[in-house]
Amino acid sequence: MGQLGGLNTIQTVDALRTRKIESKDSIPFASTLQGAIMTQGASKTDDAQRIARVQELKAQVASGLYEPDLNKVASSLLRFLVEA
Repeated sequence: MGQLGGLNTIQTVDALRTRKIESKDSIPFASTLQGAIMTQGASKTDDAQRIARVQELKAQVASGLYEPDLNKVASSLLRFLVEA
């Protein structure tokens, strides 16, 4: 899993699993930590996909083959102008 705030996340999760929970306050923290660790792993996958997509788009722009969906561009611009 890796590092989370300077802590080894595998060791942290293992420690939480093996430690007896003595109060009700510990339960939400443990589940929140586990959720954060799972989200961190998912975001790495999302980042890799995003990087690949950006590289693909850069190659299309550089080669002159990029053709944006003009309806989506116009819709996005209208939303931006209405919110501003």
